[in-house]
Amino acid sequence: MSSAPTEAVADWKPRYNPWLIAVCVTLAAFMEILDTTIVNVALPHIAGSLSASNDEATWALTSYLVANGIVLTISGWLSDLFGRKRYFLICIGMFTVCSFLCGMSTSLGELIVFRLLQGFFGGGLQPSQQSIILDTFPPARRAAAFGVTAIATIVAPILGPTLGGFITDQWSWPWIFFINVPVGILAVVVNSILVEDPPWVKSRKRRGLDYIGLSLITVGLGGLQIMMDRGTDDDWFGSSVIIVMALLAFLGIAGAIGWLLIARKPIVNLDVFRDRNFAGGSALIAATGCILYASAVVIPQFAQQVLGYTATWAGLILSPGGVVIILLIPIVGRLLIIIQARFVIAAGFLIMGSALLFSTHLTPNIDFSTLVIMRSLQTAGLAFLFVPISTITYSTLPRELSGDGAALFSMLRNVFGSIGISAATSLVTEQSQVRQSYLSEWASPFHQPYNALVAQYERALESVGHPAGIAHEMAVGGVYQSFRSQVAVLAYSDVFLFFSCLAFLAVPFCLLLSGKMVASGGVGAGHGA
Repeated sequence: MSSAPTEAVADWKPRYNPWLIAVCVTLAAFMEILDTTIVNVALPHIAGSLSASNDEATWALTSYLVANGIVLTISGWLSDLFGRKRYFLICIGMFTVCSFLCGMSTSLGELIVFRLLQGFFGGGLQPSQQSIILDTFPPARRAAAFGVTAIATIVAPILGPTLGGFITDQWSWPWIFFINVPVGILAVVVNSILVEDPPWVKSRKRRGLDYIGLSLITVGLGGLQIMMDRGTDDDWFGSSVIIVMALLAFLGIAGAIGWLLIARKPIVNLDVFRDRNFAGGSALIAATGCILYASAVVIPQFAQQVLGYTATWAGLILSPGGVVIILLIPIVGRLLIIIQARFVIAAGFLIMGSALLFSTHLTPNIDFSTLVIMRSLQTAGLAFLFVPISTITYSTLPRELSGDGAALFSMLRNVFGSIGISAATSLVTEQSQVRQSYLSEWASPFHQPYNALVAQYERALESVGHPAGIAHEMAVGGVYQSFRSQVAVLAYSDVFLFFSCLAFLAVPFCLLLSGKMVASGGVGAGHGA
């Protein structure tokens, strides 16, 4: 396993309080995850300020996701190359510098380059955070420790649109990047003091540079991220660019898997998937990421596009959900002591599916409080997913594979989160067309209820003094607007139904996980046996 003396490995404990270390490493990850969603609501402002179209401005988001997805996969190798603590501090420091440069950008080209670099250095923060927590806490306390991690992973994407909308509305878009600077400086200082590499990490042999594996991963994940992020705007496979990206994604990912299975020193070790709990947990965290990011986008988008909410108010719909998660995570941690993790995870997907099913009851005049309740119920399900999935995923994984495991685990969550966002956006567009086609058969002068509704609008307009001719035209326009609103409501309801089915489909797979979690190789989590 490790060349370090057995006694040193067995007796090693962090010099500082493990909970203080968990909070400090999570601070850095929280800052990075927040940046994956905080930019979304500011894109129109960025486009106007930098004399770019809204379509061009989305590359500020795409460039970040592309670099982030690639580095997430190879962060285990980079950690071995530089040393885990050194690599973690480099990532925090350079992410902070790049955040400042993003805010100082005077052209879209500059912003895209700096966002690319920001994503490159930010990609190493989540896997390093999880790997540090795995080594800092004994197996019996990891479930509680992952509760701290869940605050970064789940709450940050929820707060991102709220914080981004508020900052953009109150000040200007560069401040969504400048806000990272003091947080980043603080994170560098405290983590340089508190974090240390245990003996088995210090003695870990460095892997050589796997040029072929790195190239295939870059092409595959880069093509996939661009395809998913740009697909809806570019009409998917109606665009030659999307077709090329899809081809590169398939060839790159398939080629990378094939190469990594036969390479003597692969850049990322796929042996982690031989572990039953890791393979199952990775699949479930991918489903969780897909639902988490998709649902976090759909409700604010519905509020802004259909109900006319501002960016700030649309983001505020999500905020109470973050409070719900913080309150539920300690309860979930206690449940894992007495209930097998796989049953807790299954309950989480059932709660999530039921909440999404409830969310299909949208109406054109739905109020703010109902939307908050819908989102809060969705996040209640998420509280039962992340901590148990993280705990059982690493429970039987050998210690020497924890770095690669953390990298692949984070990558799958983020990549499938991106897929969830793209799928949700695409489904809204497609279902709007389907619903409009169906409802348009009834929005016709040959359909009596339509005529009755127009007549009702006319009488109301005439009663407030509008001439009959003008009142008729206004009535037809009003009915059309009502028709468009109903189409959008039905389309968003269909999207919630789709993701509800996805959550329910995940339930049986939870039961395939191991019922017992043994502390194999020093990284087991002894909960829920």
